Amino acid sequence: MKLIHPAGCVIAAGVVAALHVAKLPPALPVLQQLMGVSLLQAGFLLSLVQLAGMALGLPAGLLIQRWGPRRSVLTGLLLLAGASTLGGAAPTATVLLLSRALEGLGFLCVVLPAPGLLRVLVPPGQLSRVLGGWGAYMPLGAALALLAGPAVMALADAAWGWRLWWWGLSALAVLLAGLVLVRVPADVPAGSQQAGAASPPWRALLKLTLRSRGAWSVALSFAMYSGQWMAVVGFLPSIYAQAGLAPATTAWLTALAAGVNIIGNLAAGRLLHRGVAPVALLATGFVAMALGTLVAFGVDGHPQVQYLAVLVFSMIGGLIPGTLFSLTVRLAPGLQTVPTTVGWVQQWSAVGQFCGPPLVAWVAAQAGHWQWTWVVTGACSVAGLFLAWQIRALLHRP
Repeated sequence: MKLIHPAGCVIAAGVVAALHVAKLPPALPVLQQLMGVSLLQAGFLLSLVQLAGMALGLPAGLLIQRWGPRRSVLTGLLLLAGASTLGGAAPTATVLLLSRALEGLGFLCVVLPAPGLLRVLVPPGQLSRVLGGWGAYMPLGAALALLAGPAVMALADAAWGWRLWWWGLSALAVLLAGLVLVRVPADVPAGSQQAGAASPPWRALLKLTLRSRGAWSVALSFAMYSGQWMAVVGFLPSIYAQAGLAPATTAWLTALAAGVNIIGNLAAGRLLHRGVAPVALLATGFVAMALGTLVAFGVDGHPQVQYLAVLVFSMIGGLIPGTLFSLTVRLAPGLQTVPTTVGWVQQWSAVGQFCGPPLVAWVAAQAGHWQWTWVVTGACSVAGLFLAWQIRALLHRP
């Protein structure tokens, strides 16, 4: 166990949190049959896990700064375990929705302190690479969920398979909590680098964060990215199930679409480390996402070409979170505002993930199919390009 680096434990905790967020898509077709979940309800099931982040991101950043990041990660993992146990026993879609909201609170407690904690655990020269790796926690968790979910659910009949999947992830969260407890030092709370320094009042930290153009630009950019990525990848199992593909084929295709996002995240960390301009990476990512969804949903063509466009959407789009996590630390208005800036970015990322799937689902319901999905994702990408231009100006100001 000592071979596992503390930073690796933090990233693993993020992956487990992402597993809980992404465990729903492979179960959606079953839940729609067993509980009569509508397409719009499915959109909210996908997005409700972001409710806590959408409402509490910035206040949670303040709390975590004083409470300690390690304690927050541990609490979040235990919350995920409890909520997943509750969800697995849910008799109705309403209880399942409630458990998803509780999972969102646990997810927030895990992912909010992670960038600041990694900043303490790794040398400064390796921070860009490690934050690029951290940016891959969501696609890695999603890919694992999309692959493992159908396999676990196949161990029992339809009525119990999805419940077994929920309870298995609950046990995994408890296991990771034990690993973090053993391997991550307890004496690395945010701000511990300045031992003895008085922490500014919370109102001052809020003002510094909310008055920062950099914090706003990064946060809104994340919303433009996360909303469209979660909508497209989250509904892929349902889209392919409607197309008549076998569950195993659907699982592999969707997992690959989510997993290739990791390549973009890791590439962003390496390219930033080599001096590539962050704005170039952001612009490349948003253009690829816009063109990818246009070809995948808006153009009649061969299914193979459309699927390749989905892979481009996810892989090149992965440059965006890997870059934004680095910019979050870089553009925070001060060292002591890193937790609140991360909280603000996470809050807007949650807004994107909360709004994106229901919006795409509503457009699909109105159109009768998914052919207008590219309009929603294209609008997000255009807004992202405008925000990238603003970030460029902030990085080059004297």
